[in-house]
Amino acid sequence: MRLSVIISTYNAPQWLEKVIWGYAAQSHQDFELLIADDGSTEETAVCIQQLQRAVGLAIEHIWHEHNGFRKCTILNKAIVAAANEYLVFADGDCVPRWDFLATHAALAERGYLLSGGVLRLPMALSERITEQDILAHRVTDPAWLLANGLGNNKRLGWLTRGPRTAAILDALTPTKATWNGGNASGWKTDLLRVNGYDERLQYGGLDRELGERLMNAGIRGKQIRHRAIAVHLDHARPYMQQETWRHNDAIRRETRRSRATWTPYGIESPLRVLPLEDLQPTGGELPRLRAAA
Repeated sequence: MRLSVIISTYNAPQWLEKVIWGYAAQSHQDFELLIADDGSTEETAVCIQQLQRAVGLAIEHIWHEHNGFRKCTILNKAIVAAANEYLVFADGDCVPRWDFLATHAALAERGYLLSGGVLRLPMALSERITEQDILAHRVTDPAWLLANGLGNNKRLGWLTRGPRTAAILDALTPTKATWNGGNASGWKTDLLRVNGYDERLQYGGLDRELGERLMNAGIRGKQIRHRAIAVHLDHARPYMQQETWRHNDAIRRETRRSRATWTPYGIESPLRVLPLEDLQPTGGELPRLRAAA
């Protein structure tokens, strides 16, 4: 199966470089790589150009001018640009294990989305990881991670399970399958069917809202967190604000209440760039969204 891999990024070329090397090391090499860039500076473009020559991957850099947090908008542009029918989503701070894409490709199934997770690394270890650590698969070797400062982490066991045990754990886990932007996949037709990401959403639950609409449309979630492994590089989050969390939560509540499958603020009707205060509920109802039949 040929995949389209969509990686979101914003002004973090040092992390993006490690992530791209992670895709160069994949056992499944039948894919295109789309970098959904929410307005990074020229440094990221230069990084991508240099890596494209070094790793030999087909990389498309999808960029728009920075105008606040517009991750949903650039992801929608990447969905439209994707050449293949099955899309894998990851973040520019998540280095995949060598079998990450092979796992997504093998488990892809019509009527389902795949829901993965990540193992978070501390900053010192994130900075220490080199290209060679990634190519030699040390970056997901439990012994190497522990020796280099990971510390106690309950998810470390994810890296030690064989395929059969990992599948059993995914079947038994009480954790609900959700659309997690750092490790998720689905069919392009399904994403277009719900009109992609809601471009009103800021940081905080924006991926989950898309998954909720997919499930309202009848798409079922399949848990793969023990089988599709990625490690998350640490970084600051200056864009985290309580105001935006409340804003996003109001939209998600409406999606759940109305069993919405479609957002009018997605791919087909891109949202105008408005100040955040113009997008927030003011006591009245949010716009009615299309409900499941």
